[in-house]
Amino acid sequence: MISTDNRFTAWCAACDWNVDPARPEEDGGRLERARRGLARRHGEQLLAEVMSGRALRPRRDASAVLAHAIALVVHGMTVALLVAGIWCLVAGWGGAGMVLGPLFLVLAWALRPRLNRLPKDAPVLRRADAPELYALVDEVARAVGTGGVDVIVIDTDVNASAATYGVRGRRLLVLGLPLWEALTPQQRIAVLGHELGHFCNGDIRHGLVTGTAYRSLATWHYLLAPIERPSLPELAVNLLFFVPRLLVQGLLALLDQLTLRATQRGEYLADSSAARVGSTEAAVGLLDRLLATGSVVTTLRREASAARAVRSGDRRPDDRADGLWDRLAAHVESIPGHEYERLRRAGALRGHAVDSTHPPTHLRREHLLSGAPVPAAVVADDERERRIAAELAGPRGALARRIARDGFGG
Repeated sequence: MISTDNRFTAWCAACDWNVDPARPEEDGGRLERARRGLARRHGEQLLAEVMSGRALRPRRDASAVLAHAIALVVHGMTVALLVAGIWCLVAGWGGAGMVLGPLFLVLAWALRPRLNRLPKDAPVLRRADAPELYALVDEVARAVGTGGVDVIVIDTDVNASAATYGVRGRRLLVLGLPLWEALTPQQRIAVLGHELGHFCNGDIRHGLVTGTAYRSLATWHYLLAPIERPSLPELAVNLLFFVPRLLVQGLLALLDQLTLRATQRGEYLADSSAARVGSTEAAVGLLDRLLATGSVVTTLRREASAARAVRSGDRRPDDRADGLWDRLAAHVESIPGHEYERLRRAGALRGHAVDSTHPPTHLRREHLLSGAPVPAAVVADDERERRIAAELAGPRGALARRIARDGFGG
């Protein structure tokens, strides 16, 4: 049986003809491809543990201890560069130290541990700005078994995330408005449960010591990247950096190997939190909506193009921006069931994942459906939804106008 809708790919549910006509080639280089392969293997192993009856629990094992030790070595290298830079300036004043000292200090500054910061280009909501949204987040946090957040940021990513920021480790929740608007009220509770669940899942990759070391190594990897189409002097630089580059790639690969299993365990646990808070049905529906992010991106790009056409006509771009989020929500709601089924099958063929640290989406879905359905601990309330929508009116308008004016990158 061939399922058709002029807006989506025609395909056959009986034989999978044309189920994935535009299967993308993997990109991102050797390191990124290795990460994706590792993510798939760990995802399958962890799912097998769940299906065999072994519970997933946060734990600190030998891999976590070794990853922590490597992170301390990485930070020790930064301290060594700082000390060497100061020593060169003091001991070699007027000589070669005047060249090496500043170089070492610049490298130490570039490789310093970087803490997360509040974004400067996205609306920030404090408790006084959105008491109803914070009340919902607090209720979900209690159901998950963790604390609330200090700040909520609204941006244009088709995603959501939770992290700590600053020296004091304050909690930050980032809600991508395109994703938020594409979800049902109960799925929004599920996504809050998933993100807040990360605070109690023991993900060492995003911890203070290991996470900052990982970012430092990524900076090393960038600084030591070979020059493309090098001249003869640049070829010499590439050769000089060859061994250090291999060393950094090896350390990154080792940290991936040591931390990715814990990271994926954290994702499965966060999915369980999403189901416990929002219901299994809502958590599974959330994963389906994540598979449809390509359609969300296409819709927003189309809206941005339409706004540019308005700009060249008699109407103002703001006229087009006014109903952008309502049109996006209507589009996502109109996606037929056979398109979601195609996306699920195509995702299983591709090993689709949100990124290279997440288990493949079809495995996460199988994990949620492997047990008895769980009812919602927090139920969406129409009146509260209206109050939250009123609190988000300012960011909704500002971000819609930004998309209409600057376009949407996806």
